[in-house]
Amino acid sequence: MSTSRSACLAAVLLTLVFVVSGCASLPDTSTPEAIGSIGQEPAEQTAPPPAPGAEPSLLLRKFFEASTDPTDRHATARQYLTGERARTWDDAASTVIVDKVDFLIESRDDDVANYTVRTNRVGELQSGGNYEAQEGSFEFKVRFDRVDGEWRIADIPDGVMLDRPLFFKSYKNVALYFLDPSGTTTVPDLRWIPSRQDQVAAQLIGLLLGGPKPALVPAVRTQLGENVSLIGQITKADGRTSSVGVGPGGVRIDLQGVSELDSTNRVLLASQVIWSLANAEISGPYVLLADGKPLDDRYANGWTTADVADLNPLSKSGSDVGLHALRDGSLVAVRDTGVVATPGYFGSVRNVRSIALSNDGTLVAAVVDTGRPAPEPTNALMVGTYDGGAFPVAEGGTISRPSWAPRDGSAWAVVDGVRVTRAVRDRQTSQVSVVDVEADAVTSLGRISELRLSRDGVRAAMIIDGKVYFAVVVALPNGNYSLTSPRLVPIGAGSTATSLDWSSGENVVIARASSDVPVVLVTVDGARLEMLPNRNLTAPVVAVDATPTTEYVADSRSVFQLNNTDPPAERYWREVPGLSGIKAIPVLPG
Repeated sequence: MSTSRSACLAAVLLTLVFVVSGCASLPDTSTPEAIGSIGQEPAEQTAPPPAPGAEPSLLLRKFFEASTDPTDRHATARQYLTGERARTWDDAASTVIVDKVDFLIESRDDDVANYTVRTNRVGELQSGGNYEAQEGSFEFKVRFDRVDGEWRIADIPDGVMLDRPLFFKSYKNVALYFLDPSGTTTVPDLRWIPSRQDQVAAQLIGLLLGGPKPALVPAVRTQLGENVSLIGQITKADGRTSSVGVGPGGVRIDLQGVSELDSTNRVLLASQVIWSLANAEISGPYVLLADGKPLDDRYANGWTTADVADLNPLSKSGSDVGLHALRDGSLVAVRDTGVVATPGYFGSVRNVRSIALSNDGTLVAAVVDTGRPAPEPTNALMVGTYDGGAFPVAEGGTISRPSWAPRDGSAWAVVDGVRVTRAVRDRQTSQVSVVDVEADAVTSLGRISELRLSRDGVRAAMIIDGKVYFAVVVALPNGNYSLTSPRLVPIGAGSTATSLDWSSGENVVIARASSDVPVVLVTVDGARLEMLPNRNLTAPVVAVDATPTTEYVADSRSVFQLNNTDPPAERYWREVPGLSGIKAIPVLPG
C-alpha cells in the first residue's frame, strides 16, 4: 500500500496482547512457495552469520532475525544450525508470525543446552504471500550443541518463525488488484513479499499471473489468466535491467497470451498491472507490451495512472453526496454552519434508528421504530428515494444498519441477527423485491449485529457476537448472492466491537467497547492493527463511518472526525463543523 493510509500504518507497528490458550507446535501441513525467489538478484541479508562466542539465547534470537531473509532457502539462517540440522531443516514447512518471544533455559552443560521457547502466535504467512491472522500460545523445544567450540542449533522444529516487528521490517505489504464481476472496479488482494524494492515489480507480476487467493477466486475476474505469461525480464522503460522499480524510469513488461483480448479488456489488464505497481511505490511510465508490440497503440510510450483513473481503487465513490447525519430520528444534511432537514420522507419522520444512503445519494434505506410492542416486530426496514416517499420491505425484532451494494442498487440488512436480506429496487418501476442471501457460513457463527459491504462489493465486514469477521460476497448463477469464507480478525484481547465501516478496500475502522482505545483500524488480511488516537473522545463510541481520508465517529457527546492527511503530531479527533455539540450519528454513502 502506498497511500497516506498505508504510510500511517507502516509508521505504527503495534504489539497486540492476545489470549493465551493451550500449546501448539510448528504446523507441518502447509507448503508455502518460495516467494522470495522470483526476483533476478539475491536479497540483501538482514542478519550476519553467527558471531564467534555467541551464547545460545543470543544465537537463537539472531537465527530468528536471519530467518527473515528467504534467499536460497534461508541460507543465512542455516549457518546457525549444526551441519546435520542445516541439511534436514525444512524451511518451507510453514512461516509463523509470533509476538512476545521468551526463551527459558531447561538445562545446560559444557556441550549441550536445552531451551523452551514460549510466544504468542499472531499469524501465518501462507503460499503466495497470503497472511492468515491467528491467535493462541505457541511453545517448542530447542537444543544447542557445541561444535568446534561454538554453539549451534541441533534440534528445532521445521518451518520458519518470524518475530512480528522483524516481519514488518523485512516484508512489504502490497495489494494485487483484480476486477469485480462487472469489470468496473478494482479489488485489492493483500500479500506480503520480501521488501527489497528492486525485486517488487517482478514479484508483483508473478503473483498477479498466479491469480487471486483461493477465497476470492469465485468473486473476482482477472485479465491475466492462466494463458498469460511474462516474456523475458521486467526492465526499466528504456530497457535497463538494474534498479527496476526504484526511483524514476518506469517499467517495461512484455506479456504473451493476450492477443485475443479486445481493446476494452486490454485496458482492464493494464489497470490491474498499473494499480498493483503504483500502489507499491513503483512509478511510471508503464510500458506494456503484448508479444513485443504495444498492448495499446495509444500508449506506445507508456501508460500513466491517469490513463486508468476510472478504476482507481482509492477513488471516492459518493464524495459528491456529502456528509449527512441521523439526528433525533431524522436524516439531516450537514453544512459548515449547521444541519438542514433533507427533503422527502426520511427528513420529516422522527422514528429512524439507523440509515444508509446509496453511493449516488438518490436512494435511502433505513431502520425505523414501528411503535409496536414486543413480541410484535419493533423494527421495519424502509426503502425510498432521497427526496420522495418510502415503504416498508421487511420487519423484525432487530434489523442491522443497512448497507448499499455498489452495483445492483440493493440494500443489505440482517433481520433478527440471522437472516441476511437484499432489498432490490427496480429503478424503472420503483418496485422492491426482498431476497434472502445464502449466508449459512456466517450465521452459523452467531448473531450478526452489523454488516457493511466494501465499496467494491466483493467483501463484507461483520460484527458477530461482538467479534469482527470478513467474508467474501459471491454472485451466484441464479442472480442471488452468497457470503462465503468467513475469517475472524483479532482486534485486541477482550475487546468487543460495537460498530465498523470500510475506509477503503483494504482497511476497516472499528469502534470498540474500550475507554482506552475506542477506535482501531485493521487491514482486511488482519495483519496490521492501528490504534487510532483517543484524544477528545469520550466513551462509549457508538457509531463509525469512514472514507479513505477521514473517519467519523459518534461518542457520548458529539460527532468527531479524524483527518488522515494531518501530520502525526496534529492528528486527533475534532468536532465536525455543523455538528458541534450535537448528539448525532454520521452518515456517508454506502
